[in-house]
Amino acid sequence: MARIPPDAFEYYVSLGTGRSYDAVARRFGVSKRAITKRAATDRWRERLAQIEATARERTEEKLAETLEAVNGRHLKTLRVIQAKALQALQSMALDSAMDAVRALDLAIRNERVILGEPGERTAVSVEDVIRREYERWMTPAGAATGDDGTGGADGAAPR
Repeated sequence: MARIPPDAFEYYVSLGTGRSYDAVARRFGVSKRAITKRAATDRWRERLAQIEATARERTEEKLAETLEAVNGRHLKTLRVIQAKALQALQSMALDSAMDAVRALDLAIRNERVILGEPGERTAVSVEDVIRREYERWMTPAGAATGDDGTGGADGAAPR
């Protein structure tokens, strides 16, 4: 019977989603029972869980750093656009400065989104929601359907 080499665990880890004790046993020419015993003794499952957790943490850190770098670049770009738009506004007559106003508005909105404030489409005013709900519930039933109780679609009495 062949002896299980010290790198059996590394091979087990390298198998990825197809990982199994059977595959390790076949690779090293030993029984599955021998691999199962070694795995229990050397705590393969716990070690694998720790390796996967560490890899996940490192990936998340890299993603956060990348997102932070992207946001930083975008903020710098938006601030340059704001500066250019303000320069244009100062040098132009008010009636011909609409492009600068649009650029400034766009840059400010995007800067706010990057900084975590809600965008125009995601901002919800509680007051608006309450007003809409109030109007919906306070509208008479006939008014919502166009039926004013006179019987005719044009408001005239039936003939």
